[in-house]
Parts: sequence; structure tokens; C-alpha cells
Amino acid sequence: MYTEENKAIVRQFFEVGPCKGDINAVNELLSPDFTMHVPLPAPAGIEGIKEVITTCRSAFEHLNVTIEDMVAEGDKVVARFTARGIHSGDFMNLPATGKPITITGIEIFRIKDGKIAELWGEVNLLGLMQQLGIFSSP
Repeated sequence: MYTEENKAIVRQFFEVGPCKGDINAVNELLSPDFTMHVPLPAPAGIEGIKEVITTCRSAFEHLNVTIEDMVAEGDKVVARFTARGIHSGDFMNLPATGKPITITGIEIFRIKDGKIAELWGEVNLLGLMQQLGIFSSP
């Protein structure tokens, strides 16, 4: 029963955060002691996830994130996603290229007391760099 509720919390996080950039709504979904583990330079805690969302939404116009798969067990929810947008702003010191991007990733969320307490994320940054022309494809 809790697994469906936990999946709904994660689904709402994707909808209001990465897709809409609604930082106030994100606040409502995060535990005060929220911890984030992602391969992006960002401060710890709630301020870090706000910065990641704001940076991505600024760098990628028309950013849309689609949840491809979601699995839940106990207090954990795993989401495999695809993000699409146009590289229209600086990202990780890379100036805008105007190129369309498609990025895939997996995030694991730990839910505590109906809020997201922890997030582990991995995204295909090499694939992104290849799409932006930073690295050539093998």
C-alpha cells in the first residue's frame, strides 16, 4: 500500500520540479533533512536540489522529463527517466549550442514520513556531451 503512495510522491516531484520548475512545490515534497547524491556540482540538502532544478531549467529550454519505469519496495522508489530539451543556456561551463538533447538517467528516492528524505541520481553525462559536440561518438 505504501509503495503506491511513495510512487505518487516521486511522480509529483518530477512533475513540479524538473518539468515545471516550481521550487515552492518541491519544498513541500522534501524532508527538512533531505540529502542528495548526484554527479553534478551542487550544495547539499534542499538548496542543492533547488539549484540543480533551476540550473537545468535555465540551460535546457522546453525541458520535459518522462518517467519511463518506476519500481518501489519498502521506503525506496526507483525511477528511470528520459529528459528532452534544447540547450539554450550555460550548463557545466558549456555555452548554449541550440542543439536538442535527450538524456537518460536513474534516480533512487528514499521516502520518510511521506516526504523525500534522500535521492541518489545517475545521468548519462557522456551521452549529453556527445550530443553537444564536446566529445565525439566512438
